[in-house]
Amino acid sequence: MEGRWLSLARRYADWDSFEFVAATAVATGAAGAPVAFCADLSPASVLGAYRRGLVPMPAADEYFRGFNEIRYEDQVAAGAIAVVGDEGQDPYWAAWWSPDPRPLIGQGGVHLGRNLRRTLRRYGLSTTANTAFKQVAEACREGREPRWLTDSLLGTLIELHGAGWAHSIEVWLGGELVGGALCIGISGLLSGDSLFGRRPGAAAVAVADMRARLVAAGGTVIDAQWDSPFLRSLGAEPVDRERFLTLLAGPAEPVPLSGDREPAQRLLGLALPAVTCVRAAGCRAGRGRR
Repeated sequence: MEGRWLSLARRYADWDSFEFVAATAVATGAAGAPVAFCADLSPASVLGAYRRGLVPMPAADEYFRGFNEIRYEDQVAAGAIAVVGDEGQDPYWAAWWSPDPRPLIGQGGVHLGRNLRRTLRRYGLSTTANTAFKQVAEACREGREPRWLTDSLLGTLIELHGAGWAHSIEVWLGGELVGGALCIGISGLLSGDSLFGRRPGAAAVAVADMRARLVAAGGTVIDAQWDSPFLRSLGAEPVDRERFLTLLAGPAEPVPLSGDREPAQRLLGLALPAVTCVRAAGCRAGRGRR
């Protein structure tokens, strides 16, 4: 259904032609607004958006689709929020965000706190990659309402996983899946989409393992997407969007991650001890979709 103001919107045919508006035109991030609406959740569209530093938040149902239109239609009409894709599609079914600043885990690596280090030493956890993608995805969206990881988006991620773009990290206690993460690898960077943990520290182990496998593949940076005290505690640092986008300027190639089962205890020698600091206490919780 065509909204009242879509005919006036700043429109782009696809993500390749999309451009950000001036930073002063719209606040984006945890307390801001999406930068675009686009109903197309196909693999090509999702990859195109990730290359431009955007991540999707699809509407779970008609209520949230209507919420998007009512809350943001004035900004769409003013051109502060773009509309991308086919004019015959209803764009309000998916909001696309590009938080600014962007939290990145880079050269400093992942910081592991004292309790997590104790867990790694005691409990015999192991990790794998890409061995239980659908199981991890279902665990990431279990009990989370409204559900941003809709069936449509999950179907796309499964396709991207089959093509080598989307990855899962699994944390195991014996044969039990106790933690994990989803991410998309592009241009030598991993963009972390979601985490879960069924045991204390398991989600953090997934992040540390993601970083270790990324480094082994020749990369260095994890895009944590949404700022939060948890991610700051693991070493995420906020970076201006403009600088972040330069990291995506290289060739659009998938990031190959080793799927080998590894002892999680090895991460003790790869991660940095967590440092208690004022900055972590001052972090704002993100609107993130973890």
